[in-house]
Amino acid sequence: MKKVPLHMKIFIGLFLGIVVGLIFGPKARSIEFIGTIFIRLITMLVVPLIFFSLSLGTASLGDIKKLGRIGLKTIIYFTLTTAIAIVIGLVAANLLKPGTGLNEQVKQDLLKNYQQSAENQTSIIEQKPSLISVLVNIVPTNPIKAMAEGEMLQVIFIALLFGICLTLINSEKSRQLLQLFDGANEAILQAINLVMKFAPYGVLALLASIIGQFGAGILLTLLKYILVVILGLSVHAIVVDGLLVRYLGKMKPAQFFKHTTDAMLIAFSTSSSNATIPVALECMDKLKVKREYSSFVIPLGATINMDGTALYQGVAAVFIAQIYGINLTLGAQATIVLMALLASIGTAGVPGAGMIMLAMVLKQVNIPLEGVALILGVDRIIDMCRTTVNMIGNMAASIFIHSSEEKANFIKQS
Repeated sequence: MKKVPLHMKIFIGLFLGIVVGLIFGPKARSIEFIGTIFIRLITMLVVPLIFFSLSLGTASLGDIKKLGRIGLKTIIYFTLTTAIAIVIGLVAANLLKPGTGLNEQVKQDLLKNYQQSAENQTSIIEQKPSLISVLVNIVPTNPIKAMAEGEMLQVIFIALLFGICLTLINSEKSRQLLQLFDGANEAILQAINLVMKFAPYGVLALLASIIGQFGAGILLTLLKYILVVILGLSVHAIVVDGLLVRYLGKMKPAQFFKHTTDAMLIAFSTSSSNATIPVALECMDKLKVKREYSSFVIPLGATINMDGTALYQGVAAVFIAQIYGINLTLGAQATIVLMALLASIGTAGVPGAGMIMLAMVLKQVNIPLEGVALILGVDRIIDMCRTTVNMIGNMAASIFIHSSEEKANFIKQS
């Protein structure tokens, strides 16, 4: 009997989760703990995986200049794709006008039902550190604390520093450490394989809980807004990322999407870029992307590259402005592009981070923050979609870096 692939099992779990949520409604939340356990299991493995795999990858590069070149190319790539995503979101919202025609009573009901939650979310922006603080905080004062608290930029910094130092010490001593790290890395990969056997059940529980909590009513109320966001996300993922994979990564888009299905489904069901990192790295292994590239690009991308979230910022800002009858000038929309770019840096790759980013954007262009309440009811559903696009962007970036670096190596050796 032919073995059912993991991505098909996850897809079945996703479908059954939606059915269970619609049938049982709020009662479906009673199985949410199963999904929570799955997320905790996979998140548990993120920090050790990044530390060991990135340290190994950096040490294998053996060239600090090469590491700097990869870092610069990655950041430029992330910045450009994020800017493209925001523009797509703004164009889609301006052309399709999802905020026009919303019933006034519906607007008042949404404000009333989600006002308190919106205030709780937007209040966090007062604590948001400046860009300088984010840069300073990349360097940890306590590496153990950074790992324990899952501070991703700090963990990446520690792993890079450790990997560089391994190339500078006595080769015999470094060889012993590298063998130890390689063994630890293999053990973590085996642990991920075990955890992923639980994925279909975790996905079922998470989807059932989400659908049961929000129901179909809120989805129908904001259907036009949801469809515009999904359209923009689809254009970015299929067209933009597809073209970048084809022409910069020198890979057929069909091959790329086929072998990254597992990561996309995990990103969709968990709404967490960090929780998807282990699965994304395994997908890159299937596509023959060297770990020295993917173990640097994907964890970094999970922290600072948020194409899907940035696109959503553009649609949501224009949507709320349209509801309030605010005309956004080209200057205001340019500000949205800039603010969404800056807000994505250092925003945690966890569920709901996009709402904090949106509040920061709205504040800069003088759109009422209370407007967040209008879309809060469907934010988790959209969060699932935008996290998927975030991870597609990170994996596409890994393909690009691998292709460009291998080409550079080939030219150098010729």
